[in-house]
Amino acid sequence: MTDVIRLNPASLPQAMGYCQGTVAQGTRLVHVSGQVGIDADGELVGPDHRSQIERAMRNLQLALSAAGATIENVVKSTFYVVDYNPDVLGALGEASAAVFGEESPVFAVTLLGVAALADPRYLVEIEATAVLS
Repeated sequence: MTDVIRLNPASLPQAMGYCQGTVAQGTRLVHVSGQVGIDADGELVGPDHRSQIERAMRNLQLALSAAGATIENVVKSTFYVVDYNPDVLGALGEASAAVFGEESPVFAVTLLGVAALADPRYLVEIEATAVLS
């Protein structure tokens, strides 16, 4: 198992739903390309942030599994969000609970509001780095 230490120093603002940093010891890095809200047939799951976030998270989970990893091995992720507004945080929390359960994983996260993604219908893209022993 990978040793992952999740950092939330008292000298930084209290992190809610993520951690300020991670320290990971392992021998294999897994880099997962940006996952979007399309299914295995290439069909977009919905026109809203919530459904696209959930599908992108499920795709992330599948990509990790193909490498022998789980969400617990993730040490860093980046979320790219088109038309970002504060309601997206609620959708992100709901989707995370639906995919990973109430004990959603905590890792270092960056969320970026962007003008567009590769397809104008895409609202969310999630990439991640995991560490395995």
